Amino acid sequence: MARIEVKSEITGTVWQVKASPGDKVEAGDTLVVIESMKMEMSLTAPVETTVLDVLVAAGDGVRQGQSLVELEPVG
Repeated sequence: MARIEVKSEITGTVWQVKASPGDKVEAGDTLVVIESMKMEMSLTAPVETTVLDVLVAAGDGVRQGQSLVELEPVG
């Protein structure tokens, strides 16, 4: 089954990482929160999935389009 990459939609700083490798998450669960220009953006799981890898940590700077989390769909 194909991996899913969750990518940053904005340039900013990782404020929170709410997922860890091995976590099972539901569609809509928050994986990472990014702060940019005093606004927060939550990146969520698109489908029921298992977290394979988290590629960032709190405090990391990220750019638009950067991969943050790798997921594997369930089923």
